[in-house]
Amino acid sequence: MAKNLLIVESPAKAKTIEKILGKDFEVKSCYGHIRDLEKDEMGIDIKDDYKPRYIVPDDKEKVVRELKQLAKKSEEVWLATDEDREGEAISWHLCEVLGLDPKTTKRIVFHEITKPAIQKAVQNPRTVNMDLVNAQQARRVLDRIVGFELSPVLWRKMSMGSSLSAGRVQSVAVRLIAEREREINAFNTVSHFKVEAWFTAQDSGNRPVGFKAEGQRYSNEEGAEKFLQSCIGASYSVSDIQVRPGKKSPAAPFTTSTLQQEASRKLGYSVSKTMLLAQKLYESGRITYMRTDSVNLGETAMEGISQQINAQYGKRYFQARKYKNKNESAQEAHEAIRPTYMDTISVDDPDTRRLYELIWKRTMASQMADAELEKTTAKILISTNKEELTASGEVLKFDGFLKVYREDRDEEDMTEEEGSESMLPPLSLKQILPLREMRATERFNRPAPRYTEASLVKKLEELGIGRPSTYAPTITTILKRGYVEKRDKDGTRRDFRILKLDDRNVIKQMDHETTGAEKSKLFPTDLGLVVTDFLNQNFNDVMDYGFTAKIENEFDEVANGKRVWHKMIDEFYNPFKKDVDNTIEHAERIRGERDLGVDKESGKKVVARMGRYGPMVQIGDVNDEEKPRFAKLKSGQSIETISYDEAMELFKLPMTIGEYEGQEVSVNIGRFGPYVKWGEEFVSIPKGEDPVTLDIDRAVALINEKKHADAPIATYEGIPVTKGKGRFGPFIKWNDLYINIPKAYDFDRLGQKEVDELVSKKIEKEANRYIHQWPAEKISIENGRWGPFIRFGKKMLKLSRKGDGGKYTEEELAGITLEEVKKMIEAELPGAFDKKTKPAPAKKAATKKAATKKAPAKKALKGKK
Repeated sequence: MAKNLLIVESPAKAKTIEKILGKDFEVKSCYGHIRDLEKDEMGIDIKDDYKPRYIVPDDKEKVVRELKQLAKKSEEVWLATDEDREGEAISWHLCEVLGLDPKTTKRIVFHEITKPAIQKAVQNPRTVNMDLVNAQQARRVLDRIVGFELSPVLWRKMSMGSSLSAGRVQSVAVRLIAEREREINAFNTVSHFKVEAWFTAQDSGNRPVGFKAEGQRYSNEEGAEKFLQSCIGASYSVSDIQVRPGKKSPAAPFTTSTLQQEASRKLGYSVSKTMLLAQKLYESGRITYMRTDSVNLGETAMEGISQQINAQYGKRYFQARKYKNKNESAQEAHEAIRPTYMDTISVDDPDTRRLYELIWKRTMASQMADAELEKTTAKILISTNKEELTASGEVLKFDGFLKVYREDRDEEDMTEEEGSESMLPPLSLKQILPLREMRATERFNRPAPRYTEASLVKKLEELGIGRPSTYAPTITTILKRGYVEKRDKDGTRRDFRILKLDDRNVIKQMDHETTGAEKSKLFPTDLGLVVTDFLNQNFNDVMDYGFTAKIENEFDEVANGKRVWHKMIDEFYNPFKKDVDNTIEHAERIRGERDLGVDKESGKKVVARMGRYGPMVQIGDVNDEEKPRFAKLKSGQSIETISYDEAMELFKLPMTIGEYEGQEVSVNIGRFGPYVKWGEEFVSIPKGEDPVTLDIDRAVALINEKKHADAPIATYEGIPVTKGKGRFGPFIKWNDLYINIPKAYDFDRLGQKEVDELVSKKIEKEANRYIHQWPAEKISIENGRWGPFIRFGKKMLKLSRKGDGGKYTEEELAGITLEEVKKMIEAELPGAFDKKTKPAPAKKAATKKAATKKAPAKKALKGKK
């Protein structure tokens, strides 16, 4: 048994460090957080200075048990969790659970997993920094309060059940995306005419070279045409030449956010993928710690970079630089993200290679010489109107850092002119230039682009919202909750005008372009827009960018020992709680409704609104004698922008399109998308196909594909087993039991053996799921991830505590009566068992059926039977 037990967060890191430290140390992983806040009653004692109530989750009990046993046998326990606040909190939780004194237990931190760094850390241990722990606790507690107080407000005020959530950072991120979307929708496109002329001159080898010059812009066609008319018969001469030296400097080495941004732009990685790969590189000892907001590089790193640049490119390319953080709260003691060894140019692992090489190049470039340029600007005089055109060109005299790396930029930071400069041929004053072509082309101004993951991270950082560790989970949460979707947008055709100068005339032409195409952009959903509006209206503090950034600064003050964490929470909570109570009592229900007009056939109002299952269009009102008609919006349509005609198009469904094997075939859109209905069978229509234009031949093909897919692949206890792909991935179905297929199995090659394993495991799991069941009442007590709970229909409810305040044991729940459980349900859902009397149905007026497509002649279908 080793004398020392050293605990880290991840098993990959444990293996790397154990090799470095040798036989005196046993290195074990705690697999991240070992405790979390209780789910019951928020897990926080509001009345006792917001004291958190922590529990060890079920999935961590085994880890904790093993660590306790090892700690007892070891002479000394060392804590080596990550160096950020989250890591500090994990070290403190380990002290609490393992019975260690945080004032004396050795705590070590390191920025890189290399032998010198680990050995230096072991030689210079410290103890747990409670200021950092309290800063993490403050963030966790405040975010739990916001989530637990705000989310139920949304549940009460919107008919979407408990799937809604709100959060201090996530809701502000959605607000940014929502505001950008509305800015784009309200944008008024204005055109202008851009004058360009192409000339020819001789290069140094007397070869003719073409180059471009630009004139002024005109706000309308008349102005542009008048200018071109004034150029008829003109000669063109060089009136001025200016040559200016210029330079470009490299970007600072990577911080967490700049790495996320550049990996998105250059490699197309999502923020979460970037962090996953960076974590892998860090734990394998390849790069320094990947959660940092510092651009600082240590002396050891500078020496390694200097040697590498001098060896690879020569002394002229090296230029030592010290970068300064824009963020004043950045921890300068930390380093930027960099390779641990600069002489390692790449890595063998194919998953992480591209990200590693990006980090290596950026680090190298940050300490390299400026790129030296020569910029030439020539003015070209027009003889007939004495106006001037401007031609500019750039020559790279010394590549410097560009030899290794060039930083990409976000779409919104690019100007129309950028990238248009090229090299100019040698020109001299008064040189006459032959004109090849001159034209004025109509161009259009553009709204600010929608956010990508990278540009959203950049904006959050600029506003001071969140910190390096929060960006990836924030984006993951808003996508998962359905407030935002990441998707592509097809471009649309747009015509534009061109005016061309001919020898003696101005010729007008029309051309077209595709505009508005976007890739991997963040779009707010209607749900996101509606929830954002509600929160803005009722919780303007929480949604205010400046207020959210102020909270982040207060966390920093707690981390620096300048603020007491529970007092900071108290200042936030009291006014916030008043807003919550006031909103529950007085705010109207969220409707998210927009009037579109009146249905010409029925004379009833047409509205686009949020329904229980998402955005929809409704004809009529619930108070009308006849029930309202509903239609779900298609993907890409929005309550805010859908037109009356587009809305009415949705009511063409459901639509009968024919018959197949004696059963009616129809198309419709349901909760999970468009489908074909054939008898009692439902067949999904693939993404991208419009159900309105689907014909019987295509429907029959889809039906036959489903028939083939639904054919049994095996049997279990004599009952057939089928397979399919659903909303949550591939599954098999046996006896009304759906079984998700783990990644360890090859879904396309499932045989009887694999089916037996999967079904038997599921049956065993289901047997352990129920503690008590009352099927006729649709009530059960089940084992959940966080302990037993009540399932009532589709609702999941918490169990009440016993009379003495304690929790029920599983044995006590097994003998509990139905009446006792009903009382618990009533406590959470008052009136849950009241008998509801339905009003007598109103006499229905005759309604028109949706138009049906005629089935093709039976002769045409015979071959498909």
